Amino acid sequence: MNVYLARVFSYGVAMVAGYLLNRYFTFHHVDFGRKLLDQLLRFLSVHSLGGLINFGVFSLVVYWGDQAELQAVWHRLMPLLGVWLGGLVGMTFNFLVSRKLVFDAESK
Repeated sequence: MNVYLARVFSYGVAMVAGYLLNRYFTFHHVDFGRKLLDQLLRFLSVHSLGGLINFGVFSLVVYWGDQAELQAVWHRLMPLLGVWLGGLVGMTFNFLVSRKLVFDAESK
């Protein structure tokens, strides 16, 4: 499977799992004032942007790895490094923005 296509598929699955984990574990203590659908749409919007950031970092790492004259073992590890760095940057963005825009206690 193409490494870029596989990354898009894996992110979609992770986004659904992430919503459930965030709602029921990370932010379980927040009294949500929003309806479930509104919260889910906000989550998907924020995390889609986070996914683009994640994918952008991943793509840059893979691209730079292809351009660099690396030994074969390092060349094979670049997609893994890209997933790690992209995940770290995307996860940080998603948490910080979700805390403010998705899982906040809406004013009544």
